[in-house]
Amino acid sequence: MHFTRRRLLVATALLPALPVAHAQPKTYTAGKEYRRLDAPQPVETGSKIEVLEFFWYGCPACARLDPELTAWKKKLPADVEYRRVPVAFNPNTINHSKIYYALELLKRSDDMQGKVFALIHNQRKQMLDPNEIADFMAANGIDRKAWLDAFNSFTVATQANRAPKIWGGYKLDSTPQVAVDGKFMTSPAMAGSWAATPVVLDYLIDQARKERLKK
Repeated sequence: MHFTRRRLLVATALLPALPVAHAQPKTYTAGKEYRRLDAPQPVETGSKIEVLEFFWYGCPACARLDPELTAWKKKLPADVEYRRVPVAFNPNTINHSKIYYALELLKRSDDMQGKVFALIHNQRKQMLDPNEIADFMAANGIDRKAWLDAFNSFTVATQANRAPKIWGGYKLDSTPQVAVDGKFMTSPAMAGSWAATPVVLDYLIDQARKERLKK
């Protein structure tokens, strides 16, 4: 039996609609692609869903994940607030945390984040000596005095000293990890790949949103 041209066109046009009509939203499993915290942590974003990226500049995996998260966070909905928290498991790397908070103070963290990662991992610079750090910032258009004032400020010291209390509450044992609304955690290792991490985060944000609506 042969289709007429008209019947063939109609049948072909209907084919793409079939899988769409039966498509199911992607779901993930606690304990596999993410984990639910046994002790939920306080959030600082009020009515907005909080996303916390825990990173260390010396962490190769953090450097690899950074472009994925940088692109993803540009498209976040209005009810989500994204923040980074630097992690220093070794107190000798506290200057890495101070780099981040000084960049935040100068409103340069977004455009400098990738450059700091690149310097450390591509050019093998430790970026722990204050003078080396200041030279790098000056070479990237940040006034050296303004940088040193920010880097050595009470505000930055306070934030760097407070950060361990934040990531300590999440019982972090590695980086990178990302928390959603103080309840959920995921990472590239759990999500299955670098690119899958933002997809899992979208799912967790949706879960957090639903749980907030139930309250």
